[in-house]
Amino acid sequence: MRCHTFLSQCVQRGWLACFLIAAVHTIASAQTSDVAREKRFADEIISQLVVGEAVQIPVSGNKGYASFLGLLAEAANKSKPAIVLAHGVGTHPEEGLTGELRKRLHDLGYTTLAIQMPIAAKEAQVDDYFPKLFPEASARLDAAANWLKAKGYARPVLVSHTMGSWMANVYFDEQSKSTSYKAWVCISLTGGYSFATRNYPFPILDLYGENDIGVTVSSAWRRNGLLRLAFDGSQQVKVAGADAQWRGKEGEAAQQIDAFVKKCCPDRSWS
Repeated sequence: MRCHTFLSQCVQRGWLACFLIAAVHTIASAQTSDVAREKRFADEIISQLVVGEAVQIPVSGNKGYASFLGLLAEAANKSKPAIVLAHGVGTHPEEGLTGELRKRLHDLGYTTLAIQMPIAAKEAQVDDYFPKLFPEASARLDAAANWLKAKGYARPVLVSHTMGSWMANVYFDEQSKSTSYKAWVCISLTGGYSFATRNYPFPILDLYGENDIGVTVSSAWRRNGLLRLAFDGSQQVKVAGADAQWRGKEGEAAQQIDAFVKKCCPDRSWS
């Protein structure tokens, strides 16, 4: 709830102010994910994993970040782009909507890679995430795309949820011109996009629920207005009856993602 309150303040004050604050403080306050908590999550996930396999993804370069968990479910046919999934705040890639989507999209013929995003301690405040963990989040999103590229998936699609969507927006602001991602499905973004989003060189699907987080719903008009200026094929879809966690609506979310990807990224060889 603190996260939603903070993001609501960002909307009221404007994204630009928030990013300027981040730029000032990131160097001094950057930290790394709670590795011990990640390990507890990983141990729990791997012991019960049914669909796909657990992989470790390295972060290249001299960023000083540790490798991280990914849940890979590879499709037999590589004609479809692979899909990277980034979960919300304080959780893991097998929980909630992300865990459901990685399996449902795999059933629809996609290779999926759900990744562990950086997390803080269980009792963390919002400022333990923003901006402190956002540099590592960007590094992981980039590493996941590059890891898939090395496996033959040159242009994956990113699907992000809540805090993962905010992290993705910051990542793309920094690297939209050089990233390997072909498209972005942004689910339940709490607030509005950054101004730079309109210049991303790929289409965006803004997906949110009728009963989503209050500020997500109230800011939908703002996001839709920006998407009208964005890359061709960008669109917004509201799903009737869906809340922020998409309980009971996971299948519809998967169908909307599938329809968007088929339209913006027609099947072909992605190797």
